Amino acid sequence: MEWYLKVVRDNYANFEGRARRQEYWMFVLFNILIQIGLLILIGIFGAISESLMFLPAILLVVYALGVFIPALAVLVRRLHDTGNSGWMYFISLIPLIGGIWLLVLMCTEGQVGPNQYGPDPKAAYTDDLNNIGPKSNH
Repeated sequence: MEWYLKVVRDNYANFEGRARRQEYWMFVLFNILIQIGLLILIGIFGAISESLMFLPAILLVVYALGVFIPALAVLVRRLHDTGNSGWMYFISLIPLIGGIWLLVLMCTEGQVGPNQYGPDPKAAYTDDLNNIGPKSNH
């Protein structure tokens, strides 16, 4: 959930820099879980009464609109991590092949070290891990 909140709260419309695979895929996971939960609510409310079904449906639409920009931003930052421009997103418009190609790019490990889009986010994370624990006086 920490990664989801990092995208939505801290980087809502941040199209600059890079995003690790973990940040991207955790955002996608929680986004899907929230949408499935809202769809279940639509089914439950719809079983009770058709007029009640619109309440969670409206909530789903508002949620989808609210998360559209952060989803696009984390996708662009993920593309930056692989060394590609955010405009590569439009490769997905090529029927069949484009979506597969974009999926492969999202699963590809990011470039090691800094690139034209910023420092390596994985290096910053491993530096933080190395600073945890007892310090030696060597």
